[in-house]
Amino acid sequence: MNLKGKKAVVTGGSRGIGKGIVLELASKGCDVVFTYNSNEEAAKAVENDLSELGVEGFGIKADASSFETTQETMKNILEKFGRVDILVNNAGITKDNPLFMMSENDFDSVIDANLKSVFNYTKAVLRPMIKQRYGRIINISSVVAITGNPGQANYVASKAGVIGMTKSNAKELASRNITVNAVCPGFIETDMTGKLNDQQKDAMLKTIPLARFGKSEDIAKVVSFLVSDSADYITGQVIAVDGGMVM
Repeated sequence: MNLKGKKAVVTGGSRGIGKGIVLELASKGCDVVFTYNSNEEAAKAVENDLSELGVEGFGIKADASSFETTQETMKNILEKFGRVDILVNNAGITKDNPLFMMSENDFDSVIDANLKSVFNYTKAVLRPMIKQRYGRIINISSVVAITGNPGQANYVASKAGVIGMTKSNAKELASRNITVNAVCPGFIETDMTGKLNDQQKDAMLKTIPLARFGKSEDIAKVVSFLVSDSADYITGQVIAVDGGMVM
């Protein structure tokens, strides 16, 4: 799965699953631009990793939920790279609460960060992808989009919306040689899941047939396959990478 010469954009790429995807693509020779929201120190560390891997890449601080910011960000990336072959929509947040305690702002901000961001970046990248008649778009959803999860009505709604958008966009763009697929991580060891207590983690582990939590690399390897030439005939699919949680 050689990606040498390809140009990729990964949103939310400074840590967790996003960082894993950035480094996996870079390890295959892909040049990568990643966005991040606030942690400049983490972004600099990823930039150093990209340099050590011998590829071109850098981070851009940008609010993925802002349509205007996204347009400007993509314009800057195209001026630098000339083209974008791969888009990975990974940016996301959580603001968990039971529905009766969830504020309107908690709902709206999660929808904007997790779902509207996918619209923003996909729309921004379509013109150059259609022009070059080539594109690979991967949307990071979640297994809870399939199962539901108490206390996460906003997050689940956003990630379920990502699946719906993936299927619609795949049908719209297939004739332009642009594939669109979704990856649904299960319980992955990241800063986000690290906020759970030991009791919550133990309960979650019992639901995983492979009896281990996933790592960001597990997601990154699937993304790397889906954007490679080996997956040219795969589009509109939703792939759970969850150790067997959802079957």
